[in-house]
Amino acid sequence: MKEAVKAVRTLDCLGLYCPEPLFQTRENIDQIKPGEILEVITDDPAAEEDLKRFAKRAGHEVVFYEKDDDHMRFLIKRNE
Repeated sequence: MKEAVKAVRTLDCLGLYCPEPLFQTRENIDQIKPGEILEVITDDPAAEEDLKRFAKRAGHEVVFYEKDDDHMRFLIKRNE
């Protein structure tokens, strides 16, 4: 799955904590076109819920999510 989905932009939020990953994700997703994918990498524990909730409220879609020991990776598809 993750190999088939290609992000047009990667946002590195490692070392940043709430609410910065959410703010940066919102800003960056506005800079890509509908249908494109934003990759977000973060180690903020609050980001798991924050980014999933943001995507749903804003009408975007988390097409891939993985959690490793020290970070999380999101692929968020921008919708209209």
